[in-house]
Amino acid sequence: MTAQELIGWRKSRASGPQGDCVEVGGAPGLAGIRDSKNRGGGVLVVDRQVFAAFIDAVKRDRL
Repeated sequence: MTAQELIGWRKSRASGPQGDCVEVGGAPGLAGIRDSKNRGGGVLVVDRQVFAAFIDAVKRDRL
């Protein structure tokens, strides 16, 4: 899976202007994560359900 095969790349609305962010894209059943400063540097691809569980766990810890 490459970054070109994933669609809908986006950064968090909470990301600041400094550019130290990650972007998330998707494909059926998959989530891709990449460095916003180095978009061609590689993509971590994980199962979408696993990624959703990770995000939920992060949000729960912040509350």
